[in-house]
Amino acid sequence: MTTPVTINFTETDLDAIAGFEGRVVVLSEGSAFRRLNRLTRGATARLAASEDWEKAKPGDTQELAWPAGLAAKALQIVKLPRRATVDEARRAGAAVGRAMGADPVLLVAGGHPRAADIAYGLALRAYDFTDHKTGEKKGFGTVTLMADKPEEVAATAKPMAALAEAVFFTRDLVNEPANILTTDDFAARLAAMQELGLEVEILEEADLEKLGMRALLGVGQGSESPSKVVVMQWQGGGDEAPLALVGKGVVFDTGGISIKPAAGMEDMTMDMGGAGVVAGVMRALALRKAKANVVGLVGLVENMPDGRAQRPGDVVRSMKGDTIEVINTDAEGRLVLADVLWYAQERFNPVGMIDLATLTGAIIIGLGHDNAGVFSNDDTLCNAFLKAATAEGEGAWRMPLGESYDKLIKSRVADIKNTGGRPAGSITAAQFLQRFVKPETPWIHVDIAGVALLTGDSTFAPKGATGWGVRALDRLIRDKFEKSGG
Repeated sequence: MTTPVTINFTETDLDAIAGFEGRVVVLSEGSAFRRLNRLTRGATARLAASEDWEKAKPGDTQELAWPAGLAAKALQIVKLPRRATVDEARRAGAAVGRAMGADPVLLVAGGHPRAADIAYGLALRAYDFTDHKTGEKKGFGTVTLMADKPEEVAATAKPMAALAEAVFFTRDLVNEPANILTTDDFAARLAAMQELGLEVEILEEADLEKLGMRALLGVGQGSESPSKVVVMQWQGGGDEAPLALVGKGVVFDTGGISIKPAAGMEDMTMDMGGAGVVAGVMRALALRKAKANVVGLVGLVENMPDGRAQRPGDVVRSMKGDTIEVINTDAEGRLVLADVLWYAQERFNPVGMIDLATLTGAIIIGLGHDNAGVFSNDDTLCNAFLKAATAEGEGAWRMPLGESYDKLIKSRVADIKNTGGRPAGSITAAQFLQRFVKPETPWIHVDIAGVALLTGDSTFAPKGATGWGVRALDRLIRDKFEKSGG
């Protein structure tokens, strides 16, 4: 997997700046900035006095190439006040990560109280998925972060580094092509996390048949890749009931018999994004030894057209026992989630349940690519999640649920149909899922179709998979479900 850049924390040594070969990064306030002004014969003071720098926001940077008085190839000045917010500090680090290449980096943070957050932002942004590129892979240079109290900064940064690794794991999964990330390969990657202390169980098609998961199995019956459910358990919180995370893992979605248009279908390698987020969160919990009980369940299928494939008009019976009329085979994710949600409740009786899925194009029409759509039957859990998402800078917006939408998915021949058409498409999808949530189970559905993979750079990720949701869910678990001392 792609590993985050190596960051070494050392004590501040201003005398080492002049002779450092590579990239030098300094903050706009502090003794290093004043030292550099002397070394560069007043260049940094002229920058600080300029109109452009006055208009710059916290976290913005300016770069001087081959600066006089330094051995460095580049000098990057970061505008960051001492009282910067967490978000500003992380954005500043991301700006450093975005500019990085193969050259080593010396980042002089001095006594800045947000030094660990600067390092975290840098680590999140310095990502490049190169597994399938031939030729020389330069990668990123190592980072030396100078701080007045390096041991303290390193200790604060340690759990953040674990989280960055988990985000990268999710990004790698979402970026992988479908001929590589088959259901078998996906399950194997999750099973490998047993080395981290996770308990991992793989349910094969025969197991799913016995459980009555005909809604899930129907989606994958036209594929050569076998359908699976993978259960990952992290037991760090004693005997308490777990929080359940459920992810849609459609490793490729052609739409099935209701086939998608050819243009853009290559992006359907990301239709397992919800499962990727769940996998990343479980990895983060194991890496940082979280004091919480969490179970992650992912339904892994491939939706293909074939002589055996599910047809529009078919009726399938879910594990719950409800019958579903398949109006459109491209509304397959909710069929997968229906069975996994029910199984999660029947087996684990969770204290709460959150599902994530690249579920509808309608949520992109409604919210664009800045926010995931959030639906919930429980205000307390939902508000805690929204607060966590805001704290981590991951956009999320609550959408409505209501019985009035149920008439749109009422079936003539079965208990329910899998789509109600274009009107309120993301809401009717959530209403469908809610049918498979027990009234006593606090539940959130998160539609990440617009945020899982982007066509351009974002603050903390280059073009492609973002890993959206790993940080927000980890924060939610730390704030609401983890025992003190975690």
